[in-house]
Order: sequence, then structure tokens, then C-alpha cells
Amino acid sequence: MNPSHSNRDNKVVTTALLLAAGKGSRLYPLTHDTPKCLTMVHEASILERLVINLKKQGFKRLVVVTGYKKQCIRDFLGTRACGMKIDYIFSPLYATTNNIYSLWMAREIINEPFLLVESDLVFDVSLLDDMRYPDRIAVACMQPWMNGSTVTVNRSQRVKKFQNDITGTFGEIRYKTVNIYSFSLSSWHSITERLDQHISAGKVNNYYETVFAEMVADGSLSLKIVSFDGKPWYEIDTVEDLAEADKLFSADKYETKIHSNITKHTSGISKSFFQHTKSMGKETNTRSLSRLRSLPQSNS
Repeated sequence: MNPSHSNRDNKVVTTALLLAAGKGSRLYPLTHDTPKCLTMVHEASILERLVINLKKQGFKRLVVVTGYKKQCIRDFLGTRACGMKIDYIFSPLYATTNNIYSLWMAREIINEPFLLVESDLVFDVSLLDDMRYPDRIAVACMQPWMNGSTVTVNRSQRVKKFQNDITGTFGEIRYKTVNIYSFSLSSWHSITERLDQHISAGKVNNYYETVFAEMVADGSLSLKIVSFDGKPWYEIDTVEDLAEADKLFSADKYETKIHSNITKHTSGISKSFFQHTKSMGKETNTRSLSRLRSLPQSNS
């Protein structure tokens, strides 16, 4: 490896990539008029929480891949938020592709180490402390509510193998992927080459973990694990998830400082739009969560 690449790859990451193109259909009706990342979690949207957390960790640039209801995100963030520069990529095929395609869309606009984050995550800001360095993957011990990709880990605390889901019986301990990654520039170059192969082959409906799994298996990608256990985080896919996250991040359990002036940027978002977005999301969330909590509870 080129020494200059090595030195640059070990610096603190200051760019983040947010994948926010999907329709969030499992959160309907909350996502009927707004994208998933503007769903409210105890008085603040997922996106607002993310932007504030990134700012607190010293990030300077946020790249957002948009699709569904793209203008809502652009109106909310503008070109600067919390002092960060905001860049956008629009994925016109968002309705018929998966996150592998969204990640591929960012191949030309990002040419530096970066943090990859999904748009359905809420988490304590301190959990990013060790994710600000390249080639890391956030993981957590398995919990009953978790689903999706898992990994096994070697003695060096690096990912040994990806698994597609949480089912099955295995001899090794498996950890749930949190869908937050950091990549060095050299790793990103290798990833984009592999992404090109998949997209050229028409594999646009896969998850990007398919690429990471292949590369870990053949030794072309090495990821050190960062534990997200011990402090609150939640992945929000459904209204049920939202209800749990709302409790987890309630004021009496988790102190937040959400400021209405985070959107200080050159495009001049109006205060009325900001307040409308908050009130609309809060009202819709309240109605849906009330319906959910009124349902009979299972004894199982």
C-alpha cells in the first residue's frame, strides 16, 4: 500500500454518507408524506438527531443519497446544517433498487474516508467515538428484537464472516450489524470496484452487505468491530420499532438537546417549515402509536 494512502486512511473521519432513498413502506402511514428519516422519535426526527450527533463528533461534510420525497430532506437540511456542508445525490431508481444501488451512486462524489450510516438509526452520540476511525463496523450482542445481517469475529476482533440473517444454529457467537461502517479511502476504492461488478450484472436489489461479505471472505476487506452495547441505540423499521425507540429515548431515560436552529444554512429554510415538519411528524406519530398501544397485548 502507498504510504501516503496509509497515513491518510488512519486519520479521523470527517465525512458521513447517509442512505435515505427508500420509501420506508413498513412505517406507513408515517411515511405517507415524509421520508423515513424525518420520522419523529421523542420530539426530534431521526435526521435531526443524526445531524446533531455528527456535529458533536466533529464531522464537516454530510452526503445524502435521496429518492423518495427527496425535497423534504433538501428543504430540511439545505446546503449547510450545524456547520456541516451538505451534498446530495438523487437515486431515480429508488423504488426498484436496494441499498447496494444507493451506495454505488456515491462512488464518484466521495473520494475520502467516510462513515456510512443508514437513515433509520437513532443512537447515543458517544457510540460514534470509536467509529470515527477507518475500516470499522458497529455491532451489538443479539437481542430478541433484532433481525438482519450478523457477523462472526476472530481473535483480533475483526469480522470473520457475514451471515445473511439471525436464523440457524452455529457454533460461533454471532453479532448483529448495526448498519454503521467507516471506510478508509483504499477500502472504498476496492468496494467501488466490487459494486461496479454487481451493478453491471444487474444485482441492484441486493443489500450492500453482499459485497462486504464477499470481500471479507476473500481477504480484500478487513473490518474491526466496535461494540454498540451498553448505551441506547435502535433501528426503526416498523411502527412497533418506533414505539420502542420512543420509550428508549424518552426524556426521563435519555437527555437530548435538540435545538430548532440546527438548520443554519445558505438556502434559508423557513422557521415555519421547520416547525410544520416537527408538528406534522409528532401528530402522525402520536396517532399511530396510540393505535398500536390500544391493541390487545399478546401473552407470548
